[in-house]
Amino acid sequence: MTATPSPHTAALAIVVLAAGKGTRMKSDLHKVLHPIAGRPMLLHLLASLDALAPERRVIVAGDRADQIEVALAGTDARIVLQEPQLGTAHAALQARDALAGFAGDVLICFGDVPFLSAATVGRLCAALQGAMVAVLGFRPADTAAYGRIIADDDGTVCKMVEHKDASASERAVTLCNSGVIVASAADMWRLLDGVGNDNAAGEYYLPDVATNAIAEGGVVKVIETGADEVAGINSRAELAHAEAVWQGYRREEAMADGVSLRAPETVTFSWDTELGRDVTIEPNVVFGPGVKVADKAVIRAFCHIEGATIGQGCEVGPFARLRTGAVLGEKARIGNFVEVKKAVMGKGAKANHLSYIGDAEVGAGANIGAGTITCNYDGYFKHKTIIGERAFIGSNSALVAPVKIGADAIVGAGSAVTRDVAAGELRIVRGEQLVKPGWADRFHDAMKKKKAEKVES
Repeated sequence: MTATPSPHTAALAIVVLAAGKGTRMKSDLHKVLHPIAGRPMLLHLLASLDALAPERRVIVAGDRADQIEVALAGTDARIVLQEPQLGTAHAALQARDALAGFAGDVLICFGDVPFLSAATVGRLCAALQGAMVAVLGFRPADTAAYGRIIADDDGTVCKMVEHKDASASERAVTLCNSGVIVASAADMWRLLDGVGNDNAAGEYYLPDVATNAIAEGGVVKVIETGADEVAGINSRAELAHAEAVWQGYRREEAMADGVSLRAPETVTFSWDTELGRDVTIEPNVVFGPGVKVADKAVIRAFCHIEGATIGQGCEVGPFARLRTGAVLGEKARIGNFVEVKKAVMGKGAKANHLSYIGDAEVGAGANIGAGTITCNYDGYFKHKTIIGERAFIGSNSALVAPVKIGADAIVGAGSAVTRDVAAGELRIVRGEQLVKPGWADRFHDAMKKKKAEKVES
């Protein structure tokens, strides 16, 4: 969900309102930190608006502000508190001190509206040319209880009215108020100061900024955007809908960029998934954060991949799991029911069946047989296994780390290797086989006779 922002020449400050309790989420996690595609919705919003190079970013927090502080640690966003919480206009005013000395445009938006784009904000700011205030409108399928924007054909706003206060003719208007608003800093603070709380809830409402501007004789302009872009998220159901919307856009983007999705609706991407050209993704694949897939790779059905780098021409799955730190070299092969964690598979290396490769380096062309595991954890520490180029590890082998297998070495099937194996060496570690000819026949005869005697008695 990206777009090229419209030109915006004035300095910009962004005020994000995130002080609500989010009670409908029924969660210990702050509402704006619930993830979409693995990324908190607040961070989706801030990352999108970064394209406008805002000079300052202020987050107005209230309930569970400590969680927001943790989420924004290391960023230049400043957090201010709204206590008590007396409405959206009151919340916006809490940012004034943090923006002291700032003389550009001030955008006020919402932390639970994550899909607001830089392109739309750029158009909104551009609408300030010749206007005191610009507001963002949309036309939802169901106007429900949204406030209405009554505007002329040229986008000049005549009136802002809440649904409960609207007449029948005003409710028939389909242009609704998203709440997103921009004005110069001087105008914004003056208009906010003029907002009263003479209403049933006794709260100070942000849309009254536009109402006050019109009362002053100022021009208020409206621009429109799609309903999905300004959809607020207040419940788990709305969060799920937002996830579906984001995934839909990302799938379309992937296919437009040269990725084949066999069943697009079954593939789940992370916010940061990187895909090369001519990548093929089969049904029911889940990408967690931190995945990079190079050109011509094939991801087969029912794979779960996170924190992994997949090289050009690799084949993964079906039913494979790549965990954080997995790196697959060119044309490496990870097959069904194979798990790879913090391990590098060299060019052309393969583990085709039922194996665990963790904390390892596997050389180019090496073959890991079915049922092989790297025993990397001793209950306290992780240890590394190094497998040389073209080494062959027989099925059902246990490589007890730390251990090194040399280039071109062969480990016989069923071996439990606890010491290094030299290059070109054959290592077989099995218990001695005991052979007793005829023993099984004698056993069967004796047991059959015993069972017959028991039946007769």
